Amino acid sequence: MARERELRIAAVGDLHFDSSNRNVLRDLFLEVNRAADVLVLCGDLTTTGRPEQMRAFAEELSTVRIPVVAVFGNHDHDGEAVEEAATILGEQGVQVLDGRQVTIEGVGFAGVKGFAGGFGRGTLAPFGEALIKEFVQHAIEEALKLENALRSLETEEKVAVLHYSPIAETVVGEPEAIYPFLGSSRLLTPLETHGATVIFHGHAHHGAPEARTPAGVPVFNVALPVLQREGRTYRLWSLKAPERRGARKGAGGAAGGARSES
Repeated sequence: MARERELRIAAVGDLHFDSSNRNVLRDLFLEVNRAADVLVLCGDLTTTGRPEQMRAFAEELSTVRIPVVAVFGNHDHDGEAVEEAATILGEQGVQVLDGRQVTIEGVGFAGVKGFAGGFGRGTLAPFGEALIKEFVQHAIEEALKLENALRSLETEEKVAVLHYSPIAETVVGEPEAIYPFLGSSRLLTPLETHGATVIFHGHAHHGAPEARTPAGVPVFNVALPVLQREGRTYRLWSLKAPERRGARKGAGGAAGGARSES
């Protein structure tokens, strides 16, 4: 059996970086370099997603010396330049996961933005006006992208990276009237069916910091305002990874082990 080792993941979302605020993330990223092996960014990296904002954010990110994976959030989409934004981050070495997956040190990461639509029996159905059907269809497409990304991973451990929440429990604390705009249960089925080990999301600034899916998969709301309420600027989660030789070959197969967070 391959010897196990620990992979430390630092996760945060909703940084809402404005290019006028240079160097505001420097301390956070310097600390992440010391504490973690991978940085996970759960969307809303910028305030409006304009290319100049993403370039300034990429400059802030240049101090990070560990692998970075990211998804975009609704704010990053506002400037209608997500392809250019993804290119900008890609030039900085960031893996932007929009229905894609990547394996780092033998651990799989799959990500999508996700979308709104509500939870459980309150999930919006594709009925009525064409605009409602289009809205629901986008949520379905995001869930399908997540399913395909998770299915294609061959690793034992699978980290899901989202912006919108897949469960209602981590949006508790927000006004109930806006729950349907904070996530969608349509994301839950692929996460549980294809064996996600842990799920990170953002978006719900006043939500709960953590919960579990019905199958027991841990879900963490890593929106920065949520983390700051607990006196932290990122969530640190550790899991078992294959020994390095296997990891460099892209191998999964590490036996599931104890996981922890701090």
